[in-house]
Amino acid sequence: MCEGKGLWGQKCLHFDFGEQLRKIVNGDPSSIALSRRDIAVIFRSLETGKLLEKEEFHIAGKILTSFIKKKGKGKDVLLVMNGLPRHLSQAKYVDSLVEMEMVLYLDCSPEVVKQRILLNSGGDRTARVDDSLPEVEMKLKLFRERTFPILDYYRSKGIRVEQIEVGTESTLDTIHHSLNDITL
Repeated sequence: MCEGKGLWGQKCLHFDFGEQLRKIVNGDPSSIALSRRDIAVIFRSLETGKLLEKEEFHIAGKILTSFIKKKGKGKDVLLVMNGLPRHLSQAKYVDSLVEMEMVLYLDCSPEVVKQRILLNSGGDRTARVDDSLPEVEMKLKLFRERTFPILDYYRSKGIRVEQIEVGTESTLDTIHHSLNDITL
């Protein structure tokens, strides 16, 4: 979303956790070397929509740390994380890896989510096999139960939480523009 464009006049890196997981299971040679057990956990997570729990989350830590090292994140570079953390245990682990400065919550109704997937509004749904209606319903339920509560966790730590409304026709460019409108 922001790589190449930057945010607030700063260079930024975009870490898309789901994309990283899909690269690993598809055998991308540039992806991080993980054990067979770790890759099996990733396969299971992608097939079932199950989130990585505390005992498995070291896998995400390896993937994030590898991404940061490969991309050469310095102090003057923002790291935008997409899809991570997804629940409180993950948030606490991520806190040990990076300093969270702001959390952005892209807000849209379940109907808009389903319509965006159907229309491929973001242009990122090609070759995705995890977008059937039952899977989307499960992901929305997981979000409400496990991900949404981490917003309060970050607020309690004094970390700024911002919200951007997303509609069916919202694009990466309109979201990027809305994000740049937020003052640091």
